[in-house]
Amino acid sequence: MTGIQLHSVEKVYPNGFKALHGIDLDIREGEFMVFVGPSGCAKSTLLRMIAGLESVSEGEIIIHNQCVNDTMPKDRGIAMVFQNYALYPHMTVYKNMAFSLIGKESKQEIDRRVREAAEKLEITNLLQRKPGQLSGGQCQRVAVGRAIVRKPKVFLFDEPLSNLDAKLRVSMRVQLIDLHNQLKREGVGATMIYVTHDQVEAMTMGDRICVLNRGEIMQVDKPVNLYHHPANKFVAEFIGSPSMNLHDLPLLRDHGAVSLRLGDNGVLNLTPELTDQVLSYNFNNVCLGIRPEYLRIVAGPADNAVQATIMTVERMGNEELLHCDIGGYRFITRVATRHDWDPLLGEQIWLHFDLHRAHLFDKETGLNLKQHH
Repeated sequence: MTGIQLHSVEKVYPNGFKALHGIDLDIREGEFMVFVGPSGCAKSTLLRMIAGLESVSEGEIIIHNQCVNDTMPKDRGIAMVFQNYALYPHMTVYKNMAFSLIGKESKQEIDRRVREAAEKLEITNLLQRKPGQLSGGQCQRVAVGRAIVRKPKVFLFDEPLSNLDAKLRVSMRVQLIDLHNQLKREGVGATMIYVTHDQVEAMTMGDRICVLNRGEIMQVDKPVNLYHHPANKFVAEFIGSPSMNLHDLPLLRDHGAVSLRLGDNGVLNLTPELTDQVLSYNFNNVCLGIRPEYLRIVAGPADNAVQATIMTVERMGNEELLHCDIGGYRFITRVATRHDWDPLLGEQIWLHFDLHRAHLFDKETGLNLKQHH
């Protein structure tokens, strides 16, 4: 099997702190895999273990059928791009990119590879400059170019765009996706592992995303599945911007029909599918999760529509995020900007909950009740 397999990988530091708890993950050949999670969830530690910069306490890391636990970083067939670029300041861009090949390849081959990589990244005009004369975005492209010339089997990116401004980050993101597709078309090793704490970056770049929290995998899936079918409350909250509305609400059971109480006078009738999920559920409260786009403004009272008061308005240009109060609970709804209506603070509206798109989470474990079915 090609690609990278992690089997029960653990990391325990000498002081006894356990950073990673039995990680099992299969990264396919040519895949763009993103590790995402909050600061301190050990995503960079995991990347550094794959690179060989951190030792493995338990378990195995297998790259292209070889267990590499004791293999030196330089012999693993990987190239790493760091957040801080790590370029040699006294060397030109050309020399920075060529450095790892000197003594291993002929001058002609080095020149060919450097120029080919520079063209891919549109930095040919920078080859004679030194890093001090470049912007952050240009330095980042040089760092990526230096990785490409080595023709690694695996690229590892550790938060490579976090030092760039917002606009540049978006264009670099697109460039890295293009690069991945280009390398795949050329049939060269294009397995990429990318670490970020930015879930928007993760959603737009990854073929699959591995969501980590406190050294454990929460869920591994395609971006669209993480968004629409989160395995637990953590993923529901972490993925998506703005994040999913999540509230613990009392369950009302009445002759087989189940509803949720929302404040003093709001009642949400569960769909047959959600009703099934709570039939064998022994608690009186359950956590309701619903994305902002599945709360729709309607004209007046209707089934699963409740009255809400607008508390804050975030104007994004093409859409508006309305933060509403419903019986003491805060919900965000996403609405397209309209020319004929300017939402006002304190205004009363009716919000319809599309419960076919909602989730119920166990308030103790945080697991999606659908998982138990």
